[in-house]
Amino acid sequence: MTSGDGKRRRVLSPEERVLWTTVTQSIAPLRKSAVAEEGPGTAEIARVTASAIPSSPRKPARTEDEAPPLASLGRRMKQRVARGKEPIDGRLDLHGLTQSEAHATLLRFLRAANAREARLVLVITGKGVRAGEGERGVLKRQVPLWLGSAEFRALVIGFEDAHATHGGAGALYVRVRRSRRA
Repeated sequence: MTSGDGKRRRVLSPEERVLWTTVTQSIAPLRKSAVAEEGPGTAEIARVTASAIPSSPRKPARTEDEAPPLASLGRRMKQRVARGKEPIDGRLDLHGLTQSEAHATLLRFLRAANAREARLVLVITGKGVRAGEGERGVLKRQVPLWLGSAEFRALVIGFEDAHATHGGAGALYVRVRRSRRA
């Protein structure tokens, strides 16, 4: 069989025809139109039920309460920030704060950064006391968990450890999500 441009068209296999018919029957037309003409093999296809085709699990649409997934900063952007070619739009130092104070301060800071349409901010957590000297470095462990929570993901695109020039493992680059204004 050839199309109008002279190229040969591939004929669908019986399985492909069943799949195509099942898919097209599940689609609601935008406008009312005449019923499609019956072609050869249509009666055979009609006999096969949709249960013969394995169904693929559908991912439900994201609701408003669900937060979007996090994305990494990207190698190129991280290099540009480390070299000073990409500006850091804000800095927050959480040294000396308790967990609850740090959580509230970080949330306020990110909301303000989102409102002023900042793209990238630096959050300094500190490295904490060296291992073996007690339970320290709580903010270094907690801040990434907070940033990954649904509460913060509405404000954050992604985050990564900062370059050594900006604090290394004791700081995070945080990409701020753009606010949706109508």
